[in-house]
Order: sequence, then structure tokens, then C-alpha cells
Amino acid sequence: GLYDVTGGGAISLEPGGQFELSGAPVETVHQTQSELMAHLAQVREIATPLGIGFLGLGMTPSWSREQIPMMPKGRYKIMRNYMPKVGKYGLDMMFRTCTVQTNLDFSSEADMVKKLRVSLALQPIATALFANSPFTEGKPNGFLSFRSEIWRDTDNARSGMIPFAFEDGMGYERYVDYALDVPMYFVKRGEEYIDVAGSSFRDFFAGKNAALPGERPTLSDWANHLSTIFPEVRLKRYLEMRGADGVPWGRLPALPAFWVGLLYDNDSLDAAWDIVRHWTAPERQALRDDVPRFGFKSRIKDRYLFEIAKECLVLSHAGLRRRGRIDHLGRDESRFLEPLERIIETGRSPAEEMLEKFNGPWKGSVEPAYQEYAF
Repeated sequence: GLYDVTGGGAISLEPGGQFELSGAPVETVHQTQSELMAHLAQVREIATPLGIGFLGLGMTPSWSREQIPMMPKGRYKIMRNYMPKVGKYGLDMMFRTCTVQTNLDFSSEADMVKKLRVSLALQPIATALFANSPFTEGKPNGFLSFRSEIWRDTDNARSGMIPFAFEDGMGYERYVDYALDVPMYFVKRGEEYIDVAGSSFRDFFAGKNAALPGERPTLSDWANHLSTIFPEVRLKRYLEMRGADGVPWGRLPALPAFWVGLLYDNDSLDAAWDIVRHWTAPERQALRDDVPRFGFKSRIKDRYLFEIAKECLVLSHAGLRRRGRIDHLGRDESRFLEPLERIIETGRSPAEEMLEKFNGPWKGSVEPAYQEYAF
């Protein structure tokens, strides 16, 4: 990986060679877009002469797992060995999927809890809006977001909708208790990754890790462990929204825009909480389970997800307008929602559009995706 000492961002290679930009903290979605454009200019300058392109999809549409090389990082070897023991799709997650995430901060413990609950409950909306992985090894896989389906059977001890977040008493300590019992992958000492897969951080804290007898964890061990927990919304020093497929670059700023408009404006946040506050844990889970296959046609209580998505987009738009963060041309951040507004206008997710092309002009081939969805 490479760290940008001037701007604070970083780039890294994920297990199957997926290229990840971890952006620097910024104040506006305009800045997010500027950073993204600068990043893409840099990678194109290097990649184009080498004949390398970048594909904006949630999952590779054609390559098998065996065709994808593993990046030479010690932690990936440990994860590759452990994943098949705890779920059906862990290796597909590592090697064949790609996501876009946005990290948003909070002002207090109570603010964190409210934002965590709203974003957890509404994460299926992001999944439907960004659903972009309908193909596996050259054929339709029966899902709109197979990437999202993969997470349902990757490692349920460290992923999912964390229903405890909605219980009385939720706060930092409750999340720490959860994280202490999530199985570990590794401990890093110098440049070496020590395989401790399956053991608990709680035991490590008590000096009872079999691979490191008597040794106690450091703060960096805890930070590393937190980075191996993968719920639909992850709590670190910020909240990480994890529900969306990777998409072409023109749609990438729409994700932070959607969540900033909902979560950073109190009126929109309150209205979003009103939408989800009466949903039960089984109802939230059923929606999460349905959305990879059915997208906007998923239902919760007596409502289609499409109706809720439409409502939330209106709330996000209003929130961004009230935020009033203006660019040099006098435009506020709501302009970044335009790709999502077009999706709502048509009523079809990106995956449904792709499947139409597959069954029409693409003539049953996924190869055109490498042209149409390349950066």
C-alpha cells in the first residue's frame, strides 16, 4: 500500500487485487469528488500504458476464484485458510467482490447510537440503489447484488445486522463487549502476522492466547481486530456504511451524498428514525435477507423497499440542501444524488439494467461489461 503524507489518504490492494482508495477525512462531498478525480487521474497515468483497466462492479462478472491471484499479504493467507471453516462464501468475498463505503463521524455517544440505528435499518436501501453484481462466471446468478448475498454466508460471527444495537443500553461499551468475543484472525508483531484465527480478544486480553502465552494486547492489536469485524455498519472512530456494491466512478460520490444528507441533518435524521423505529429485529433481518435477490421489490411490514428508498432520497436531498455546502459554481451537494434519482425514476437498480443488456444488446455475454463499466 501507499500512504499520502500530504492529504492523508491511502491506497491498498485487497486480497484479489481489488484496488482500494481510503480517502482522507474531508468536510464536504465536493471534496470527496475532487479527491476521487485526482486519484483516478493518478492511477490511469500508471495503468493505461500497462493495459490495465478498472471495473466498477460489485463482483467480477466472469473470472472464477481459481483465476484470481492472491495478493502477498500475511493476513490474507490467514484469512484464506480460516474462511472456509466458517461460511460458504468467504473466499468469494475476499477475491471476487468489490464495495464502495463511506465513513461518517458522530458528535457524541448518543448521536452515534441514533446514526448507527438509522443507517443499519436503512442499509438495504443502499444495497438496492447500488445493486451491481448480477453475474457469476459469465452467467446471471439469480441475484441483483450477489456481493450482498455473499456476506450472508461469509462469517456470521463477525457480520450481519447486529440487533443488539437497537436494545436499551446500547453504547460504546456494548459494542466493545461484542467485539471482544468476535473471533480473531491474527496478531501482528513487526512485519509478521501470527495466526490466532478463531480465538477471542477477550482471552487475549486476559493473557490466555495459546499462540502468545502470557502476552497482553496493545492498542494497535485492538485497532487491527476492529478492522476484521464486518457488520452492515461498522463502528470504529466513525461509522462505516458497508451495504453498497462497487459502481462506475460517476456514481461513487452518490453514496456519501445519500448518507450525509440523511445523517448529518437533524430534521432528516429524525424523519429517517421515524420510518424505522417500529421495525422489529426479525423484520430488519428479513429485509436484509431479501434485498440481494429482490432489490426494490423487497418488503418490510406493508411497504415495498422502493417506496422507502424514494422517501429517503427526498429526505437526503432536503438534508443536503439545508447543509448548504456550496462548490465554486454555487452548487450544493444534492447534485451528487442525481444518479440515484435517475434510478428511482426508472424503478430499476443498476443490476436490472445490466441484465436487460445481457438479454438484449449484449447477446448473452458479459464481455461488454468490461467496456461499459470500466474506469
